[in-house]
Amino acid sequence: MNSITIRQAVLADLDAVVGLFDAYRQFYGQASDVFAARNFLKARFEHGQSVVLLAESQGQAVGFTQLYPSFSSVSMARVYVLNDLYVAPSARRMGVGERLLTAASGHALQMGAVRLSLNTDVHNLPAQALYESMGWARDQKYHAYHLALNP
Repeated sequence: MNSITIRQAVLADLDAVVGLFDAYRQFYGQASDVFAARNFLKARFEHGQSVVLLAESQGQAVGFTQLYPSFSSVSMARVYVLNDLYVAPSARRMGVGERLLTAASGHALQMGAVRLSLNTDVHNLPAQALYESMGWARDQKYHAYHLALNP
């Protein structure tokens, strides 16, 4: 597993990303829906609405992260939301998550972003430990609020 490569995925990588994306959604309690996952990701690729970074080992997709571009009005600058990060169970504890996070911050810096932001489940302690070990700081200044539009 030491030959991990990270690269920006393109539409031709859709099939490799779909399985990981579907597993990611299942991790967060959603039912498997490969068809919907494929359509969702295909639309992101076709409309340039996100950046997917793909981790591969020996030609196999083993993880991904998806970044959504946004802007900060206060900073008047580009920011990215790291919305998804998933590593296949067979590739965990091998540095894939760290490599994906490093690639994500590198991409954001290259694009002139001033910040990467993410949310994670309050019970996802392994992810929280990873983020904090890599310099991510839990927000102590702002509370996150959400409004469900499909009750």
